[in-house]
Amino acid sequence: MDPLYSIIVGVVQGISEWLPISSKTQVLLVSNVLFSLPLSVAYAFGLFMEIGSVGSALIYFRKDLYSIFKVENRKLLYYLIIVTIVTAVIAVPIYNVGIPMLLLGMVLLLNGLYIRHARISPRIGSLNDMKIKHYVGIGIAQGIAALPGVSRSGMTTSTMLLMGIKPDVAFRLSFLAYIPAAVGAFAVTLLFSRSEVNSAISSINPTGIAIAIVAAAITGLFVISYLLRLAKSKRIYLINIVLGLIALTIGIITTITFI
Repeated sequence: MDPLYSIIVGVVQGISEWLPISSKTQVLLVSNVLFSLPLSVAYAFGLFMEIGSVGSALIYFRKDLYSIFKVENRKLLYYLIIVTIVTAVIAVPIYNVGIPMLLLGMVLLLNGLYIRHARISPRIGSLNDMKIKHYVGIGIAQGIAALPGVSRSGMTTSTMLLMGIKPDVAFRLSFLAYIPAAVGAFAVTLLFSRSEVNSAISSINPTGIAIAIVAAAITGLFVISYLLRLAKSKRIYLINIVLGLIALTIGIITTITFI
């Protein structure tokens, strides 16, 4: 297997995980094209890529994660706990839900429209202004993203922006919430899709998987850093326009491809 293919898959994961497009769908398509993997095996392989993205988040947000055990930052800890629990309640039952490709395309389009609407809504507030009902709403949005074709970062970030959370806070909280959710998703995959995971390992080999994971981690660090800097700048309107267009374009392209 050409290591270049593994790097390409890792880079795709490292970029798409943090943008409002479904990283699962993008990695699935690339894996199918480059490795000719069956869709079920390609999906399991994509879960390995989550390890790289989790690594990116753990490294970038290491200070935030360390601080959650301090009394003054308990609200962040409560946020992560509640959002993760609600995510699990929503995501686990729908994990193995099969949906027709036409419906998948419609989900992508609706998701893109939802994201675009959120990007042009008024934004105020911070974590200190959020209540439990906000945590629950974010958890529900993240849980729905367990469906194939739905962007996790797009759903959670858009939900917070619609709630009035400032862009830089919304992005940071979305990325932090990803860590326990991704670890849980990986555990669920090992539990319910062991045969597909074994097939992915045998089809690609551990070295190829390791290369892809490292590529995803390195790429993710740069993408996270850039998005957070952009969210704090006066050019925030670029996020509104560019990410909205990306979501709509990917949704349309994927819909046409699947049809």
